[in-house]
Amino acid sequence: IATARLTKACPINPRQRGFICASGCAENLKLLQLVVKTAKREHKHLRVVFVDIAKAFDTVCHQHVLEGLVQRGVD
Repeated sequence: IATARLTKACPINPRQRGFICASGCAENLKLLQLVVKTAKREHKHLRVVFVDIAKAFDTVCHQHVLEGLVQRGVD
């Protein structure tokens, strides 16, 4: 029930691999390999950013999360 409500209120990007039922990050790794290979072949600059959000939710105030859900219509 919670997942259905949150999915409607807070849709996620189709490339999202965390916190969903999916094959893990293999698809995104293949995509990254393709982008790197293409940049090399076409002699183009490429910048990649990796963000480590380990324990990110430990630092977020629960009140902010609740307020955000209310703003999106989740009761």
